[in-house]
Amino acid sequence: MNFELSQDQLLLKEMVRDFALKEIAPKARELEDKHEFPREILNKLGEIGILGMTVPPEYEGIKTDTLSLIIAIEEVSRISPSVGVIVSVHCSLFCNAIFKFGNKKQKEKYLPPAAKGKIIGAFSLTEPEAGSDATNLKTKAEREGDYFILNGTKSWVTTGNDAEAIIIFAVTGLEGARKRLSAFIVEKNFPGLHISKIEEKMGLHSSVTAELVLEDCRVPSENLLGEEGKGATIAFHCLDCSRIGIAAQSVGVAERALEESIKYSLQRQAFGKKISEFQSIQFMIADMATEIEAARLLTYRAADLYDRRKKISKEASMAKLFASEVANRVVYRALQIHGGYGYSKEFTIEQLYRDARVFPIYEGTSEIQRIVISRSLLSEM
Repeated sequence: MNFELSQDQLLLKEMVRDFALKEIAPKARELEDKHEFPREILNKLGEIGILGMTVPPEYEGIKTDTLSLIIAIEEVSRISPSVGVIVSVHCSLFCNAIFKFGNKKQKEKYLPPAAKGKIIGAFSLTEPEAGSDATNLKTKAEREGDYFILNGTKSWVTTGNDAEAIIIFAVTGLEGARKRLSAFIVEKNFPGLHISKIEEKMGLHSSVTAELVLEDCRVPSENLLGEEGKGATIAFHCLDCSRIGIAAQSVGVAERALEESIKYSLQRQAFGKKISEFQSIQFMIADMATEIEAARLLTYRAADLYDRRKKISKEASMAKLFASEVANRVVYRALQIHGGYGYSKEFTIEQLYRDARVFPIYEGTSEIQRIVISRSLLSEM
């Protein structure tokens, strides 16, 4: 078993880290304060190929292995968790869904501009009454000639206000007592699609989250993604990959919090000596570093299994569960190390503390991940 990254992966990690420090770091705080979508940064990420990491060369991407994508998401999230989640959704959910399930015409239309950052994609499954219970969708799609007419409300759509195209899931019929879901590529300018609300969130402020209302939204039948009635398969397949992305976001944020804590502990003095000399601080730093490394290994293992086309629902949930909760424990300890200064907006820890709180919630709460894991284990007996 080889735990070492390849030379290409190490070069990618160095390249993305350098980009994040030079291009994202100087603007990240201002974008967060203004709740401003990082369009310019995304354009540059498109230019260097990061937005095309799940798109093959024939559609103008640079398709890499999933582990390389996860490394890139981790490095971006280390500097800006908001940009990290936008990249993760765009690559893992939007581009990946179209590449895996789209037809040739859909791939030719959407993947080249998405790979270059000329369009940003979103993914919309959740509704006001269907979060963890993703099978309880109320949004309906009815066929009318060469169109599907969509009606309903979609909530908590990452990039929903700024994406040029969104993969939206709706009910297209019943199979016994079960709802049959279908997926549609809905462009922002399709008639009947409205942005009804921008969410005021605790964190991730420059990742703008929207509520969408579909009122007789006319979607050409050619924009049906995959087979009618197979939307649940698409959603759960893509969410497995995306959950690894959230684990990577969590690792990136936790790593930044640890770095900030070490720097601060080496500078801050109390009772006549640096606080890094106190055993209580040393123990916190040791625990933080150990848990981050464990989270990273779980995350990388899930990505490797995905690349080897193994069934990874359990492993993706393990990575997402553990890494997201580690991130929250790490930022908690980081704020304790910083004391009152950590509670101030002047220091990075205050933002990381707010940003990390959503990791155990979105794309399946920690409780849902535990259900997935336990069901998988019990079914193996």
